[in-house]
Amino acid sequence: MKKMLIAVALATSVLAAPVAAQTLPPAVIVIVDMDQVFQTSAAGKQAQAELKTRLDGIQARVTSLTTQFGTEEQTLAKTRPTAAGPAATAWETKARDFQTRKTQAEQELRNRDRDFQASRQYVLKQINEGAQPIITTVMKERGATIALAEGATLQHSASIDVTADVVARLDKALPRVSTTAPAAPAK
Repeated sequence: MKKMLIAVALATSVLAAPVAAQTLPPAVIVIVDMDQVFQTSAAGKQAQAELKTRLDGIQARVTSLTTQFGTEEQTLAKTRPTAAGPAATAWETKARDFQTRKTQAEQELRNRDRDFQASRQYVLKQINEGAQPIITTVMKERGATIALAEGATLQHSASIDVTADVVARLDKALPRVSTTAPAAPAK
């Protein structure tokens, strides 16, 4: 019994002993402004120029279709027959054709917008994937343990911002990206 009491006392004293706090090295942080990386890197600039051309094409198409369908809709409204008969039947056929073409044009614009957005996301993905190993390397070189996006900070010293270094290295490693998103997998 005495041995058991000693064992319990020893076990209790071990549990009651203060545990030494784990000492961690101080965090070293670097900041990367990914928006600036996307805007100022060679790949980002190249992609922005190509995407702007596409967006301009979409906007020109919207303007063209708006004008075309607006004029045609006004003409249909002005020429609508008031009495039933062959003229009314012909007008209804024109009106149905107009609505079908308008619906097709709206679908075309939705598809073009969807493709544009997919391309934009693909560009961002490529640049982000290209920047990640560079950020890792810069962190190692600077002895950093944490890399934060500039947008995640309230304030920071300019001395920990490594964006310019990341952009310079990304320009060498990834001067261009594709602005054509891969086809979506079939459902």
